[in-house]
Amino acid sequence: MDDFRGQIRSLKVYGDDFWTFYNKQNKKVQARILWTIRLIRDIPFVPEKYLKHLTGTDGIYEIRVSSGSDIFRIFCFFDEGKLVILINGFQKKAQKTPVEEIEKAKRLKKKYYEDKAK
Repeated sequence: MDDFRGQIRSLKVYGDDFWTFYNKQNKKVQARILWTIRLIRDIPFVPEKYLKHLTGTDGIYEIRVSSGSDIFRIFCFFDEGKLVILINGFQKKAQKTPVEEIEKAKRLKKKYYEDKAK
C-alpha cells in the first residue's frame, strides 16, 4: 500500500495579499486556515468542500475555510503541476463570491506569471 504521509503538493505565497488577510484573522481562524492548507498539501485527492475551481476563470481555485459560522476564501492556482500558489483571501459574507475579489485574483495570477518570466 502506498504511504501518502508527507507532501503531495508544494505551496507558495505570492505577494503580500495573502499574508495581509491571514494576519488580520484571530488565532482560531488562522489555525483553521493552516489546517486546510495542510490538508490540500498532504492528501492526494482534495474534496471540493476544501478546494474548488472557480467557474469562468482560467485555473483559479478557491480554498474553502470555515470557522464556526464564518466563511473564508483563499484564491490560488497551480503552477508546474503540483505547486499551489496562494494569492489572496477574504471573508465571505454573501452567497456569491464578489466579482472584485475574483478580478483581483486574476490580476495577481497574471502578475505572478509576468514576474516569473523576468
